[in-house]
Amino acid sequence: MRWIVFDYGEVISRRTRALPEMAALLDTDPADFEDAYWAERRDYDAGLSDAGYWRAVAARLDRELDDSLIHRLTSVDVDGWMSADPDSLALLEDLHRREVPLALLSNASTTFARAGESKPWARFFDHLLFSGDLRVTKPAPEIWRILLDTLGAEPAECLFFDDRAENIAGARQAGLNAELWHSADHARDLLHQQLAA
Repeated sequence: MRWIVFDYGEVISRRTRALPEMAALLDTDPADFEDAYWAERRDYDAGLSDAGYWRAVAARLDRELDDSLIHRLTSVDVDGWMSADPDSLALLEDLHRREVPLALLSNASTTFARAGESKPWARFFDHLLFSGDLRVTKPAPEIWRILLDTLGAEPAECLFFDDRAENIAGARQAGLNAELWHSADHARDLLHQQLAA
């Protein structure tokens, strides 16, 4: 196993708690907001602009937006995903200290990508790949080809962790070793077995 590849959202980070605040900014029901937020997310993660995304969300909720509100929603959204899980960070730090090659492959907007690159956890990774930059999202077959080309690796040389079953299935179909994320402790146990083999 040459490379360990991690997803970001709900693997390294905790789940965002910012959805109610964003719903309030749009003066809409939180449940309705969450439905709209996720319904448009795939296009945002595939490179749609901040303005394009928030206008699509607002259209589902029959709301109007100006540039100031778009900026505020984007800021709250990015900040909401920046709460890293301490156990995950400890695992990454341990692997980095042991000089295990690490990569990140995350479905995330270009705005999040630029913010994420500046965070302390970014230093643990040899490569940071964000779908907004790549213009393709997991689990599309193309994204695994881009990952492997970037790493200069064969599929069997990679172990990928993600919290979404559809992404695990896509990675396995592309030939990667892939495990559904449950917790940092669970991943640590799996990695101990893999790295000791």
